[in-house]
Amino acid sequence: MLEQLRALDRWLIIAINLHHSPALDKWMVFFSERFVWFPAYFVLVVVLGYLYQRRALLLLPLLGLSVALADVISSRFFKPYFARLRPCHDPQVSTTLNLVNGCGGQFGFLSSHAANAFALVVFLWLVLPTRYRLAKWLTLAWAVVVSYSRIYLGAHYPTDVLAGATLGSLTAWGCAELYKWGAARWWPQATTRMR
Repeated sequence: MLEQLRALDRWLIIAINLHHSPALDKWMVFFSERFVWFPAYFVLVVVLGYLYQRRALLLLPLLGLSVALADVISSRFFKPYFARLRPCHDPQVSTTLNLVNGCGGQFGFLSSHAANAFALVVFLWLVLPTRYRLAKWLTLAWAVVVSYSRIYLGAHYPTDVLAGATLGSLTAWGCAELYKWGAARWWPQATTRMR
């Protein structure tokens, strides 16, 4: 069963990676670059600070903790423990891949990009009121594209990305629950108004 999953992983990454174009290569590199998104993160912090006012003193650190946990767990624990080669380092598939953005570190299980993106997005989905539906869907689309870009660029297998998204979702859920508990305890009236 495990070998069949690995074979499917290899087939999927080759299929996705080989359907490339110069224009799409540029977009996937753009979505994959973490530093490109810092201005968007800054705007997000400012908007959340404005919307949540005093509660932002709890919300923003827990959002940061969610992403930090996803990043540390994926990079410091999963990658060295499983030591699964990235596709671009895997001799069984690397020669067939179109590598437009280099390769990155040696190990790829699990994807830190996917873990970080989904930690951010799932946290926002769980704490933002339903009236921000469009913002929620846009952030989800962003996380999906970031995660897809890692497969497209040959940096991660699909299971690396799925595992990363799962880890990020779990850290987000835990931190969102802490936020909801704290907000209900310290700012019950404001929490009721934000729904």
